[in-house]
Amino acid sequence: MNIQSKIQQPEGRRLEFKEVIPTNAELAKTIVAFANDAGGELFIGIKNSPREISGLQKDQLDTIENKISNIVNDQCAPSIIPEITFIEEDNKHIIRVYIHKGSKPPYYISSKGKEKGTFTRVGSSNRLASLEIILELERQGQHISFDSELYFNKNYEDLNLDNFYSFFKEKANENVTFEVLKKLNLFKVEQGQIFPTNALVLLSDDVKKRELFPNAKVECARFKGTIPGTYIDQKTIDGTIALQAEQAYQFVLRHISEGTEDYQGVYRNNRWEYPIIAIREVIRNAVIHRDYSLKGKDIKIAIFDDKLEITSPGKLLPTVDFSEMDAGQSDVRNVVLAPVFKRLGIIEQWGNGLQLIADDLKVYPEIELAWKEPGMAFRVSFIKTNYKQQQELQQELQQELQQELQQELQQELQQELQQELQQESLFSKTLQIVALKTSATKEIAIALGQKSISGQLYQIINQLRELELIEWTIPDKPKSSKQQYKITQRGIVFLQLLKNKKA
Repeated sequence: MNIQSKIQQPEGRRLEFKEVIPTNAELAKTIVAFANDAGGELFIGIKNSPREISGLQKDQLDTIENKISNIVNDQCAPSIIPEITFIEEDNKHIIRVYIHKGSKPPYYISSKGKEKGTFTRVGSSNRLASLEIILELERQGQHISFDSELYFNKNYEDLNLDNFYSFFKEKANENVTFEVLKKLNLFKVEQGQIFPTNALVLLSDDVKKRELFPNAKVECARFKGTIPGTYIDQKTIDGTIALQAEQAYQFVLRHISEGTEDYQGVYRNNRWEYPIIAIREVIRNAVIHRDYSLKGKDIKIAIFDDKLEITSPGKLLPTVDFSEMDAGQSDVRNVVLAPVFKRLGIIEQWGNGLQLIADDLKVYPEIELAWKEPGMAFRVSFIKTNYKQQQELQQELQQELQQELQQELQQELQQELQQELQQESLFSKTLQIVALKTSATKEIAIALGQKSISGQLYQIINQLRELELIEWTIPDKPKSSKQQYKITQRGIVFLQLLKNKKA
């Protein structure tokens, strides 16, 4: 990539621009942060706002290069070897400092020590690493994954693994035996005793799992509107992580629509409003590749009117680039869990997940895929690009339907309207209660100030149902103990007609 293309990119995890050489401390922070993360490039001689090449004095290039080398050598530990090159563009001089992803993290500023001098890259800034991040960097340096570490306070045989065993039998067609657990590295023998790995604890439904990993769960929510706020529905999925991806996927399917797009001959062609194969893969990746060592962070799936977002704890793995989905990329954060998920069919084929996402998006030109790293997390968004246009069309159609329904109701329910205009009765009071909140018969009676459900109230409710102003919430089970009533579109229009005529 040439420098003109490079400077059009935003600063981020792997890229930073400076007009002049930063202070020694800031430069050292950037160097160790790049080395601790995915590596990165620092360009000196480029103004950030507005983004343009300001350039450096040619006779100062060697001096600046030596200064950078000395700072890296004297202040950064373990040893980091930067690649420093000079670039000339439009007779202006730039220095490029390239830092490879380090193989011996954590890297830190030696004068501050490991706890106060370890920095990592969060977006376009350098952040002091927390203790859990430092521990994760140490594991990376030793080529150890968090899920492979042992839990010493409980024997593996005492863990509640019933749901995992049943699911494994169903999907892998194999009973979970001692040998299967051993082959999958889900326990290890230390000094003659058998201890479960963190992976096995996460796969359990045990009380210890909830104590050790209270955030190893998926929080799902369908919000009303386009921003977090009012819930239409929510669900916490906190059992064995083997089942979490499928349960979260089913939650999504319940809250997105499937409609008929067109017909192929005599056959109807149904199409979901979102690319569900791509969504399934992102949910799988969120569960499989999340960083379970991070405390206080869970997977979040948020469905809005205009988008669907999936957020997973832990930044995107350094070797994976979402902007190159066709490259067949594959990397694993949880090296013990990944083969288990492969046996369960949650991972179908190594390296094809991003390709499946890319292929599915090709038939959804109206959906934009966006991704970012908010803090120590990775978020994928499926955005409806034509949402505003759809809303305007929907409002127009809604207005037309409202007008038609008003005319219809004025003719059909003229007598009821006249009665309610003369004196507000139990009829409209009951309808208004149901309009405010979906309610059971007893709740309606209480809201009306009745000590018990009167025969008159039963008659009014039946009349409202017959007029299709209210309806059951469980229509196929009329006598269900959970039965409630909700207002219909006809009911809403009827109340609006009443309001308009009284005004």
